[in-house]
Amino acid sequence: MLHRTLTAIALFFFASCAIAQPMVSAADPRAAAAGVEMLRKGGTAADAAIAMMLALGVVEPGHSGIGGGGFLIYHDAKTGRISSYDAREAAPAAADPRWFYDADGKPLPIRQAIPGGRSVGVPGEVRLMEAVHEDHGRLRWKRLFAPATKLARDGWSITPRFNNFLTRMPATGFFNDWAKAYLYDADGKAKPVGAVVKNPDLAALYDRIARHGPDYFYVGPPARTLVATVNGATRNPSRMTMGDLASYKVIERTPVCGGYRGYRICGMGPPASGPAIVLMILKQLERFDMGGLGSASPVAWHLFAESSRLAYADRDAWLADPDYVKVPVEGLLAPDYIAARSALISADGTMASIAAGTPAGAPALQPAARQPEHGTSSLTAVDRWGNVAQATVTIESVFGSGQSMNGLFLNNELTDFNIVPERNGLLIANRVEGGKRPRSSMAPLLVYDPAGRLRLSIGAAGGSTIIAQVAKALIAVIDWKLSAQDAISLGLLYAPGPGGVAEKDTQVEAMLPALAALGEKLSVAPLGLKANAIEWRDGRWAGAADPRSEGVSMAVDGSVTKPAVTSFQKDRPSE
Repeated sequence: MLHRTLTAIALFFFASCAIAQPMVSAADPRAAAAGVEMLRKGGTAADAAIAMMLALGVVEPGHSGIGGGGFLIYHDAKTGRISSYDAREAAPAAADPRWFYDADGKPLPIRQAIPGGRSVGVPGEVRLMEAVHEDHGRLRWKRLFAPATKLARDGWSITPRFNNFLTRMPATGFFNDWAKAYLYDADGKAKPVGAVVKNPDLAALYDRIARHGPDYFYVGPPARTLVATVNGATRNPSRMTMGDLASYKVIERTPVCGGYRGYRICGMGPPASGPAIVLMILKQLERFDMGGLGSASPVAWHLFAESSRLAYADRDAWLADPDYVKVPVEGLLAPDYIAARSALISADGTMASIAAGTPAGAPALQPAARQPEHGTSSLTAVDRWGNVAQATVTIESVFGSGQSMNGLFLNNELTDFNIVPERNGLLIANRVEGGKRPRSSMAPLLVYDPAGRLRLSIGAAGGSTIIAQVAKALIAVIDWKLSAQDAISLGLLYAPGPGGVAEKDTQVEAMLPALAALGEKLSVAPLGLKANAIEWRDGRWAGAADPRSEGVSMAVDGSVTKPAVTSFQKDRPSE
């Protein structure tokens, strides 16, 4: 009775205070609806985030799910405390620096290392949900599973974007028989747009985890199935043990925070590289009048590209799991180091060469060659109390390792390690080691305005483009005074090294002649971008979602904001 009374009071509160009503933003409207359902039931941002993660695992199985992991950062409105949870997948204890070498002692090419069992890290997402629920949840654990379980049991429709991925995937030799039957017709063609698919195996697994708790996944029958699946893989079998799963823990990390033009920006610490590198990009640009230049200025985008190149170079050299490698985050963000790096940037031309710097506290390590990153999904929620959750979850490549069990796909996060462990006689920070967590580009961030009020919650998906997406959006919001929606929709110049990519059919592509005059050597291509945000603007919460994706923002009153699709975003697959 008391619970019903409190719920009624809360609903009255929503009706009387709609100007600041709770909301969510997610990469799929069905996941957003699951989050809103929790908010309507009196749940917190944590409850909503968990329900969205579970739903994304059903309708975006190629990008996320409980066979993977992620990061979550949480703003507690009552205390102002920021909690950040590391649920990155971990290497089995048996893993060593030559984990991805063949029988002849040669490193596997990345595309040969991904399929099979060896690329699978111990999944962290269920433990992430457990930790966040214990610290910040209000609804019963079992209730959080209801929307996703229903989706898996009753079926969900294939979307154009999902069909696009299925069409591009090599079904033969990558998926097992269950996955092929689930995703493809009998003739081997991707199931068409609008086809309703059901996943009773995943519905049953969700139901058991809901009833028995998170330990069921890590020490019960699913753990035995997972170990047997990866160790018995026909390609690249692993050496994972039940102990690897039983001993997995979420780590609450100290957030990485820094300032930019009076704003305070906080995000997940290493092994997430995103927040620190986003801060480097911004702080290296702080001496330039980005606001005065504006979003239509080729000089502004050139400066953004140059700062990105320097920051990505430092990422490749110094960012890794801090429990295994000394990560010099403080040195990278120190004012004298930022000033020295920024001095390399000129508004008149490009740098002759790009190399990592040597920040204070840097260990004797060698920069690594860059490896591709893919996949991921982003979500955020704000509840009636003003608590905010921002999460990025992933299984890495599209459909991860291709291995599946109990209706879910298993990650290939271990290929986010650098396959070759040394270079020029020095070790590489992000090399494979037993129990270690691979570096990630994920960048869930919270932004506070100069008065200390939470201004923006933002994250993105799309591998190493995540860093550029989030940095671009923050410049657009802070310097160019755009809404979060317009900032996300803005085209991107992605420059993780020499050269770069101007997003096709955007304002950046239109600037190519002027950028070339500044020394930029850019190709033009579509970019698989996908960001989500919630911002405090004009006295209310406002959601934002990427028009390149199928994402939406959704409020508890049922209103849905789906950004308009512009010409450059039509038929554009996103990660």
